[in-house]
Amino acid sequence: MYLNYSTMYTLFGFFFKVMSVFKKIYSEVKKIKKGKTKTYGEIAKLVNTTPRVVGFALHKNPDPKNIPCHRVIFKDGSLSNSFAFGGRKAQEKKLRDEKELK
Repeated sequence: MYLNYSTMYTLFGFFFKVMSVFKKIYSEVKKIKKGKTKTYGEIAKLVNTTPRVVGFALHKNPDPKNIPCHRVIFKDGSLSNSFAFGGRKAQEKKLRDEKELK
């Protein structure tokens, strides 16, 4: 498939915007202290995007040791069934270890 300059420029611009939003999401998630959580919606409001984009970004988390995506939960307090690094039980364990869940 051949991509002309205009198409490549558009794709590059889209990719740059997505990566910029992801960086903002990762930055906000890094600020969540141990023992605390935020919702996908709260993070989305801070970076002017949607909760779904926050979820997608966290599923692609490039650095889970420094970007604690397990601290992001649904607005009703439930955990993700598809927590990217081990599933719901792994997310629950991490939060319990940090004293967020009783």
